[in-house]
Amino acid sequence: MKLWDKGTDLNRQIEAFTVGRDRELDLELAPWDVLGTLAHITMLTEIGLLEKHEFQVLRAELWSIYRKTLMGSFEIEEGVEDVHSQVEMMLTEKLGTIGKKVHSGRSRNDQVLVDLKLYFIHTIERLVAQVEELFTALQLQAERYKDHLLPGYTHMQVAMPSSFGLWFGAYAEALIDDVQMLAAAFKVADQNPLGSGAGYGSSFPLNRTRTTELLGFETLSYNVVYAQMGRGKTERLYGYALASLASTLNKFASDACTYMSQNMGFISLPDELTTGSSIMPHKKNPDVFEILRARTNRLQGLPQEMALITTNLPSGYHRDLQLTKEVLLPAITETKLCLEIMTFMVGQIQVKPKIMEDPKYAYTFSVEVVNALVLKGIPFREAYQMVGKSIEKGEFLPPQQVKHTHEGSIGQLNQEEIKQKFEKAKRQMDIARFDQAWENLLK
Repeated sequence: MKLWDKGTDLNRQIEAFTVGRDRELDLELAPWDVLGTLAHITMLTEIGLLEKHEFQVLRAELWSIYRKTLMGSFEIEEGVEDVHSQVEMMLTEKLGTIGKKVHSGRSRNDQVLVDLKLYFIHTIERLVAQVEELFTALQLQAERYKDHLLPGYTHMQVAMPSSFGLWFGAYAEALIDDVQMLAAAFKVADQNPLGSGAGYGSSFPLNRTRTTELLGFETLSYNVVYAQMGRGKTERLYGYALASLASTLNKFASDACTYMSQNMGFISLPDELTTGSSIMPHKKNPDVFEILRARTNRLQGLPQEMALITTNLPSGYHRDLQLTKEVLLPAITETKLCLEIMTFMVGQIQVKPKIMEDPKYAYTFSVEVVNALVLKGIPFREAYQMVGKSIEKGEFLPPQQVKHTHEGSIGQLNQEEIKQKFEKAKRQMDIARFDQAWENLLK
């Protein structure tokens, strides 16, 4: 079944090529297609295009289909093009002519738009929850190891003292910027496109404000041409947010691989979380972090891939946009998987104590000695030269401890302030508004 079918059979090779992975990927959109249809028929009833008894039977059958999408028993049958065709076919098979009325005032274009936007809102909610779990795991490790020093590096050369509290805590705070990016994608998705039709509106007396309220959107894309132009733009911005998050996970994975090498040996993992070599019995490889590094590198290519699909398209709908689903939906699933395994692995990291007692890290304390001389009244440049000469002569003696007092430094992690920043970033997304709207719609 095809919503655009006029009775002429389509060449099978052309059909297979143009449908692509829609039947597979649309299974993820099924619950949102039902919710969009529920909102649409509610509005159609209120403006007199559906009778109340028709609304009641449609609503009951849609609720039955919605349950199937939650239970995993919803299928897009062979020969059915997409989720929109499948839902309408199921309604028509069960209810006859009444089922054919649900498409009044809609195009498949605004159907897929609203499905995707609701799906994006839902998946952003899930991703932020997963990011918060990772954020919490990083903060716990930062607190646990806040007094454990390790060398900091610039240019891959030993530079200044750092701490595991700073290392874990840095990635916790980095996640806040990623949540900000997800919030931006959320804001753009939080606009109702339903009622824009094929991109030029409808002569039906639709109440687009009403479907906006029913679905939980804060506002609507008023201009019907722009509503369609938002296809691809929303996905592109979401892709940037996923790439930003992936870059944070990628850098941590790269650090972990480096820190686990025998040359450094700063951290370790339980044996059951590492793999071995087929010929070297001593090997304990950080394969999970290596695979994470590769997966997140792939995710960082999302913005470019989305840009290449959507660049140079004039206004109006184009079938090119179908491919954005094939890129973005699997990437969302991949990001969820990466977050899940990263959260688990962070909690398993064990830190080697007393790293800085190794003589090879003695010079990391040179700045501490320079600063101590400056605090005694010696001009910085003179103090710098004095310490430099003591190093050249082999007379440099590192201090036994490091004392920092400013915000965000060794021993001053500002964990609570960082947590408040995270909460503030989260509050930009009014997820509860959607949850309440969807609950009301399904009552």
